[in-house]
Amino acid sequence: MALEVIYVTRHGFRSSWRVDPTNGKYTTFIKSPTGGDADPGLTAHGVNQANELAGRLLSADPPIERVYSSLYYRCLQTVEPFVRKAQATAPGAPLVIRGETGIGEWYGAAHFEHPVPASLETLDPLFPGLIDPEYRPAVKPSRMGEGIMELHDRVATAMEALIAECDRDGVRAILLCSHAATIIALGRVLTGQMPDNVEVEDFRVFTCGLSVFRRRPSLVSEPMGASAVMRIASPKDGVVAQLGATDARNADHHDQDGEVLGWTRGRGVSGGWDCELNSDCAHLSLGEERGWKFAGDESFKDIPTGQSILNTGIRSDGGGEGPGSLGARAEEGARGKL
Repeated sequence: MALEVIYVTRHGFRSSWRVDPTNGKYTTFIKSPTGGDADPGLTAHGVNQANELAGRLLSADPPIERVYSSLYYRCLQTVEPFVRKAQATAPGAPLVIRGETGIGEWYGAAHFEHPVPASLETLDPLFPGLIDPEYRPAVKPSRMGEGIMELHDRVATAMEALIAECDRDGVRAILLCSHAATIIALGRVLTGQMPDNVEVEDFRVFTCGLSVFRRRPSLVSEPMGASAVMRIASPKDGVVAQLGATDARNADHHDQDGEVLGWTRGRGVSGGWDCELNSDCAHLSLGEERGWKFAGDESFKDIPTGQSILNTGIRSDGGGEGPGSLGARAEEGARGKL
């Protein structure tokens, strides 16, 4: 049996931090349980979101058989309620979390090293019995950050490995928990649709929203022609819209070893996937919150002298956060959105 369905969620509403772009010093507004200055936990509201999400995930059809998550504290906190409840219902084959840095946070390219998630030794006492100690991540992002296309190719490489692993093990459905920019990249590499303008709002990323990707049948898994179309859930009203393969960038991309990645031009990784649900929030009592989209390459190398870090980042709903960027996080703190 091959992998058929990929459920994707973004972490819940979290606390904030800020970074000085001149020296890479991160500071947090509320101390993280892991001690990391860029590893905040969820707010009380975020915990409520995670519990609401758990209820929906427990009724997923097909049921979730495996969970992969970024190792940042907020992501583990988000999937914990679901995994704990799933463990209680199937004690003989308990569900655990596979910590995958390949779907971890995105930081823009910098002249300094960015933070990394806490070690398993630190995380295990905080999430006892929740994280698989034997799992080894498929991809390790650069500590110096990434450009936008590097992020997409990193996610593509990680997903090729995860999907192959699930195919091998006969897993039918999995859950991924990640961050805003990474989830947008994830939607693009699964469907093979890379827009000419990376700032377009194609895949939505509300906190604890749920996206669903279903594998294309083998008969349509070959590379798509220039006139071919694919189905993607509309970011505005949930209906299915048509996007032409000509909207995708026409360059092939490469993995960390220089091998050509075949996800572009409408193909998608591992035969391609269709988006059936696009960050749906019907299970959340307060609905859609903290939407986000790309605003340039988020580079830390090209910050104009004297520019305030409050002036960078785009929030698509007027109150969101940037994933690996400096500005939106700082603005959250300035407005007291902790």
